[in-house]
Amino acid sequence: MDEATALTLQRLRSGALAGTTRLRLTGGLSALPPEVFELADSLEVLDLSGNAMSELPADLSHLRRLRILFCSDNRFTRLPEVLGECPQLEMVGFKNNVIREVSAAALPPRLRWLILTGNAIAGLPDALGQRPRLQKLMLAGNRLTRLPDAMAACERLELLRIASNRFEELPGWLLELPRLAWLAYAGNPVAEASEERAVQSHPVPEIDWHRLQLHEVLGQGASGVIHRAAWQDHGEVAVKLFKGEITSDGSPLSEMDACIAAGPHPALIAVRGRVSGHPAGTPGLLLGLLDRAFGNLAGPPSFGSCTRDVYAPDVRFTWPGLLAVAGGMASAVAQLHARGILHGDLYAHNILWNGSDRALLGDFGAASFFAPDSAQAAALQRIEARAFGCLLEELLERCDDAPGQPGRPAIERLKADCLAPDPRQRPGFEAIAAALRS
Repeated sequence: MDEATALTLQRLRSGALAGTTRLRLTGGLSALPPEVFELADSLEVLDLSGNAMSELPADLSHLRRLRILFCSDNRFTRLPEVLGECPQLEMVGFKNNVIREVSAAALPPRLRWLILTGNAIAGLPDALGQRPRLQKLMLAGNRLTRLPDAMAACERLELLRIASNRFEELPGWLLELPRLAWLAYAGNPVAEASEERAVQSHPVPEIDWHRLQLHEVLGQGASGVIHRAAWQDHGEVAVKLFKGEITSDGSPLSEMDACIAAGPHPALIAVRGRVSGHPAGTPGLLLGLLDRAFGNLAGPPSFGSCTRDVYAPDVRFTWPGLLAVAGGMASAVAQLHARGILHGDLYAHNILWNGSDRALLGDFGAASFFAPDSAQAAALQRIEARAFGCLLEELLERCDDAPGQPGRPAIERLKADCLAPDPRQRPGFEAIAAALRS
């Protein structure tokens, strides 16, 4: 047990944490300390990540207010069935364990958000289709070859991550879900040939590592680290060095392939070349260096919002600014789709904004590949249309001069069309971009 965990338990015993709603115990635990049950009437969020646990106590349901449980980076071989007895539990995270078995009994009745990234799961129970509140399901980095057909009943499912599994095909019912908007499936056999074709069709120069001098870190995420750098004889650039681990979205190498295949566009971050010759063999990309005025348009979803971004209170748009941002995004995604790329994470938190009328779409970590002439191509693109409808809705809510604008009714109709429950009624991005231009 590490020092921080010991101190937390000491405070629990002394009563100093009485009534707390959140508790984090990480570091060396092999079992849940009984002191935690002193918080049975208040505890809502419990984080047990980074321990050595392989099971949970049979009386976990005594934590009757528990809504969120994280047990990532432990030693669980099966999803504990006691979870199904927790009356308020709605968010469950068991990332990077060694889970092989998920039984119906382990699924809480109020399940809304399930994270099982980086395990060894080969099958899921039909009961997953009997969890009507399910909105987010993260299954990247497992051994799945199919999803239960019963999941066709998951009408509230909005985000699905099945990258880096063993899918030979995508089920037809998946493309008909009424609310699915963010889908990632790269790193599966179903997408491998399309990914290879896309990258080969749009090559970029190889940049020798020894011609680069790295400076400070500009940003980092699950897939890699971005540095400011000097490129010999070419001035300042940004360099993204990719990690090798599977993220919640999928493979960093598929992200790199998508960035390359996306091609140049005014609303995409420029890819100058692929880094070669790194001493450790680390893959990387040379990117255009952005002006410091650019920042994330929004923050990612919170526990409460689940699938919708969180904006700062002062983020507001003018009507021309809204049209410029939305039009730029639509045009960029139309180009991606034409090249057989599904962004998979079309969100404001992945858009860099200059505070006025310029925006850039970034973070291709959830990008997937498809054959543009395939039978499923149009259906995949219509999933992304719903994501754009959500974004357009958020922009409109933050545009003070939208009321009374002559074009407002047309934009409202476009938003409604993108959000249509029947995916077949949604427009493609060429039509979306044209509507915004007009």
